[in-house]
Order: sequence, then structure tokens, then C-alpha cells
Amino acid sequence: MTVSHLAVVMPAFNEDEGIRGFIDEIRNCVAPLADRVSFHIADDRSTDATAAAFDGVEDVTVEVQPTNRGHGPTALAAYRAGLGANPSVLVHVDGDGQFYGRDFPRLLAALAQADADVVHGVRDGRSDPWYRKALTAAVGILIALAAGRRIPDVNTPLRAYRPDALRVLVDAVPADASVPHVHFSLAEARAGFTVRYLRVASIPRRGASTTGTMWGRGSGVSLPPKRLRQFVRGALSEAWALSLRPSAPLRSIRRPEPAAR
Repeated sequence: MTVSHLAVVMPAFNEDEGIRGFIDEIRNCVAPLADRVSFHIADDRSTDATAAAFDGVEDVTVEVQPTNRGHGPTALAAYRAGLGANPSVLVHVDGDGQFYGRDFPRLLAALAQADADVVHGVRDGRSDPWYRKALTAAVGILIALAAGRRIPDVNTPLRAYRPDALRVLVDAVPADASVPHVHFSLAEARAGFTVRYLRVASIPRRGASTTGTMWGRGSGVSLPPKRLRQFVRGALSEAWALSLRPSAPLRSIRRPEPAAR
């Protein structure tokens, strides 16, 4: 399979230690499969050199966000930037580099072979703290009950989309949503999107720190950080308001008619 234009989109916050090497690895792996590859980074007002890491790199565009808003809004900004480039296929991945570049061709192959709307990279071997894994499991159960079936790794950040399907989701989810991938996963299941699941390796964050700065600094944390606890409360409230309650607005999402492929 050869893709005419592959757009890879990334939200990033303080990832200058590993993001350039990660993008180089992805590029090397997908270049033989695409006539054109472009990278679109939404930088969430990093306090390190993330925004300047790609100065002079022609295939990478960095858009620094007006304010620091967190992962969800930054991911949505990255999606919009990638869609604005009119690609034939779009892949989203977080800028922390917790995947191998070698899995990206597998993702593209699964999208083509299944003629799918989206392929989710289901993470194997996650090294996240116990409370992150517990949160993912609890959200997965909640979404399974709402969707009527289990969705593996409901919040995975590694996804390959057909642009026509993705636009429906991005247009429907508010720009300030904190857990857009949870909303996407539920809407895809309810609306009859053709979704495929591909097991991929999950590796520690690239760079000197394996934990990053999203939830505060520190090592050996045994309890969820305060910022994470606050985030979870807000995310659950948002999920109820937008996707779960009987009159939730995102229940009205419908799968678009497939474009000619």
C-alpha cells in the first residue's frame, strides 16, 4: 500500500529530550509507504525547547498554542492542523514517544486491508503507574457499558484515521474537551464506524525522565498526584455531559458515507 499523503499529528508538552528522535524514527519507517509525509505538532506552551526542536525541518510544522490547556485540547488542535493539510491518511500519536516507529507501517496496513475508518493501537506492556492503569481499566468498563461492547484500550493515543471519518468526530467534540479519545471511541462504536484493533508495544517515555511533567515532578509516586485526581473528576463529569447521559450531544454522531478510496 502506498499513501499519497500521510499526516502524523502530535500534541506535545516539554518533550524536547526525545521528540526529534521519535519523529526521525517514524519518518524512516513510513517514508517508503507514502508519496508525502508531513508532521504537525501542537505544542502546549512547553517551558523547554520543544517548540524550537524542528526549526529548519521542512516536513514538520509546530503550532504553539495560545495558552497551556492540557492534553485533550492540544490533541484536538493537532488533529485540526493535520486535517488542514488535506491528507489521505492521518495518524495521531503523543509526543512522548511511547511507541516504536516500526508499528506505524503495521497501522497503515491494517487500515488498508480492513478498509477501516480507524485503527486503534492497543497498548501491550504499559509501564505507567498503577493508578494510570486502574483509571484506564475503570474508564474502559464504563464505556463498554455505554457502548454495549468492550473497546480495547479506549483512550489509546495511537490511531490511524480516514480523514472523512475523523472530521465528523473532530467537528462534534468541543475544542476544550479533556478526553477526546474517550469520546471518539464511544462515538465510533455507537455510530457503526469500521474500527480495527492492532496490538502494539508500549514503551517508556523517551528522554531522561520516564514520567514527564504533565502530572508534576517526582519519582516513586505511590498515590495519584493531586492534578491527576482533579483531572479524573473533571473528565468523568465531561464524559457524562457530552457522551453518556441519555440526551448527550455526542450521541447524535453518525458515520459519514465512505469517500471513494
